[in-house]
Amino acid sequence: MAPEPDIDLRHHGDTEVAPGLVDFAVNVRAGTPPRWLAERIAAALGDLAAYPDPGPARAAVAARHRRDPDQVLLTAGAAEAFVLLARVLRPRRAVVVHPQFTEPEAALRAAGHPVERVVLPPDFVLDPAAVPADADLVMVGNPTNPTSVLHPAATLAALARPGRVLVVDEAFADCVPGEPESLSSRADLPGLVVVRSLTKTWGLAGLRAGYLLAAPGLVRALADAQPLWSVSTPALVATRECSTPRAVAEADAWARGLSRERAAFAAALSGLGLRVTPNAAASFLLVRVPGAQRLRTELRARGIAVRRGDTFPGLGADWLRTAVRDFETNSQMTRTLAELL
Repeated sequence: MAPEPDIDLRHHGDTEVAPGLVDFAVNVRAGTPPRWLAERIAAALGDLAAYPDPGPARAAVAARHRRDPDQVLLTAGAAEAFVLLARVLRPRRAVVVHPQFTEPEAALRAAGHPVERVVLPPDFVLDPAAVPADADLVMVGNPTNPTSVLHPAATLAALARPGRVLVVDEAFADCVPGEPESLSSRADLPGLVVVRSLTKTWGLAGLRAGYLLAAPGLVRALADAQPLWSVSTPALVATRECSTPRAVAEADAWARGLSRERAAFAAALSGLGLRVTPNAAASFLLVRVPGAQRLRTELRARGIAVRRGDTFPGLGADWLRTAVRDFETNSQMTRTLAELL
């Protein structure tokens, strides 16, 4: 178990962005939402006088993941799911596997729960034996933000057991073609909660749309703690539309293109002497370079924003996270880095 230094868990990539900067700091897919999705969301504005009806969106999510609707809770983004879990659960020993998205731990601490950290060393490969056997709440990302590491489904499934809630943050799961390591359809695993987001792939950060998948009893308990009509009508429409077979196929096609761009970008950064975390699977790369904070400041002066790494437990001042963009934008970053290094 790692010590717990004072880290700003509420620092996120949007803090790094400012007008006029090329955005490599936020992991939301560029050029989104697609026109067809924006049109469907806009059409929902005509229904704002009525209270939101989550039924169609819940059914669409359930069908996508081969679940029953009573195993689905729609949320105002993944962040609300973490807050609800923190408010409802009463863990004796809560463990968060780091480095990872910091909101799960922030939500637990805000609810008054002590949190232990299991910090994975580079290259951030998860060993189930590192998690204390008596932990009754375990939170882990897959693929993980900020490392971009994708853990095998079997490794994560080994953490599930009676008496334990296992929360897997799959906000970036649709970055992986075919989602082979997703646990979203594993209703058989005891205590499993899968959290998903529509923010990243579909460009809906401002709309707040996400959901979680869990056993019906836990879903009911979380729903009881959720404010009425928490998810707006436009967000429900987006959730329904992004869960259709057509949308899933579109996201998969994008993920295949992303894989190619990511591999090329990683090779270019490695060629400059940066240590790129291997086996990246999401829409970003984690790199290690001496003087990363100075480099981040110099990139900003050149009009490029990247995400600092030292606000993630387990990382430090030598780490940066960079989003993967299109070839031309990635090349701009590579050329600028070559001039600065």
